Amino acid sequence: MNITVLAVGTKMPRWVDEAVGEYAKRFGRDVNYVLKEIKPEKRGAGVNAAQGMAAEEKRILEAVPAGAYLVVLDERGKAPTSVELAAHLKQWQQNGEHVCFVIGGADGMTDYLKQQARMMMRLSSLTMPHGMVRVLLTEQLYRAVSILHNHPYHRE
Repeated sequence: MNITVLAVGTKMPRWVDEAVGEYAKRFGRDVNYVLKEIKPEKRGAGVNAAQGMAAEEKRILEAVPAGAYLVVLDERGKAPTSVELAAHLKQWQQNGEHVCFVIGGADGMTDYLKQQARMMMRLSSLTMPHGMVRVLLTEQLYRAVSILHNHPYHRE
């Protein structure tokens, strides 16, 4: 299965890169996991939030793999349990989907980008730093895969 995570932002703290890397390597051969950083648009000097999100939208859409099942992380999205996320992964895998998750920038994402998504998902009702979202999403995807393989990592 192919999973791509597009995350607006660069230069994350070392602990973020290490944690994402640790969970990503645990997937093994069953999952091709790729995290791509999207350059954020600089604010100020005449660039407001709407203009910045529009520029980021363009970069995100260019980076989405062709034909991918697009999942946008948004505070208004559905909050699946780990078991429900595993069920989604199983369905996507059975359908041969390349799944692409999008983590927006500091100001969020455009309505157009959200409308392109086939699913809107939230990881929490809490506001989190973008680096933490990368770690949490990667861990939950690994957890979902471990559930599908009856691996003891997840306990009910």
